[in-house]
Amino acid sequence: MTEPNNCETIHHLEYEDKQVIVLGTAHVSRESAQQVHDLVRAEKPDTVCVELCQSRYQSLRQKERWQETDIVKVIKDKKSFLLLSNLLLASFQKRIAKKLDIKPGQEMITAVETAEAVGAEIHLADRDIRTTLSRTWRAMGLWSKIKLLFQLMLSLGEVEEIKEEDIEKMKDKDVLETLLDEVGKALPVLKDILIDERDRYLAEKIRTAPGKKIVAVVGAGHVPGIKKYWTAAIDIHALEQLPPKNHTASVLKWLIPGAIVVMFIAGFFYGGAQAGKDMIVWWIGANAVLAGVGAIIALAHPVTIVASMLAAPLTSLNPMIAAGWVSGLVEAFSRKPKVKDLEKLPEDILSVRGFWRNKVTRILLVVVFTNLGSSIGTFVAFPVIVNLLIGVSP
Repeated sequence: MTEPNNCETIHHLEYEDKQVIVLGTAHVSRESAQQVHDLVRAEKPDTVCVELCQSRYQSLRQKERWQETDIVKVIKDKKSFLLLSNLLLASFQKRIAKKLDIKPGQEMITAVETAEAVGAEIHLADRDIRTTLSRTWRAMGLWSKIKLLFQLMLSLGEVEEIKEEDIEKMKDKDVLETLLDEVGKALPVLKDILIDERDRYLAEKIRTAPGKKIVAVVGAGHVPGIKKYWTAAIDIHALEQLPPKNHTASVLKWLIPGAIVVMFIAGFFYGGAQAGKDMIVWWIGANAVLAGVGAIIALAHPVTIVASMLAAPLTSLNPMIAAGWVSGLVEAFSRKPKVKDLEKLPEDILSVRGFWRNKVTRILLVVVFTNLGSSIGTFVAFPVIVNLLIGVSP
């Protein structure tokens, strides 16, 4: 049987004794899903590779996976920002898919179902999304993370302007790359992690997949990179490892609070009780008020707001604890998510209002906005304290 003829999206490669057919798709495209079905049916390969990792594969096949979310563990593991960004990315893709009346990731679902129908083995070829996002996180500073968060939130309002013909243009990029374009311009390292590293990973997983005849279904934005690295030596284990933490950032986490404490002591020593008191009042006021404002923006429980205001001045001086972790845990126990919140999560993330309404995502927002408020409070208070110290120094 002859394969669907589309030279722009279908690419023939060889590796050792294997025949590999790579199909580039758009992740929310009805046309791509049909093309996947036709190609796999026509070729009847030994193996179908899909651009999915185990966790994303399970999220497509097992809808109840959201019900296993342990929000308290997420906060304790310091992954609130990571999970919230992941949900925002999922929201963007789900809303486009809903607008076009197609399931998100339909072309991958179709690839799996058609592979099963023709008796082909299914091979997951993408790197774990948690590894990719964690590697991205390590490469980003606080300001870049803030820009990313707001860019993702703004993207929720842009979906209504997207038409089906625009989706076909997205074949040039995957959802992650599309949303991070602006951030990527300022941080080229993100492109390496999100695109280039995954291109290498996909190339290695596809060319080493079992079978003599392989069909690989990937986002079309990855096809040029896969072809580029097809014959290159690739250390896949290195791509699966998390890079070491930035030592400079680790030092600064201790250095800044230490400098603040030293300035408090110097203020009392040189300026007396009043100067030291003024410094402490400014520190407490800026951190408490702005952390509280962050909690209010997230529509936190009144007890959570108070807890964030009490915690922020202290946690800002302790690199091991963040105000958002305290407020997030208080919110989790004050408004404990119920099973219905977890069940409604896939639907609630489709709207900005839903992020604030659902107890799970609201807890994540409390963590993020409280931390953001406390961080801004530190930046506001620091120069004031320096000026007060300069004014009393001999």
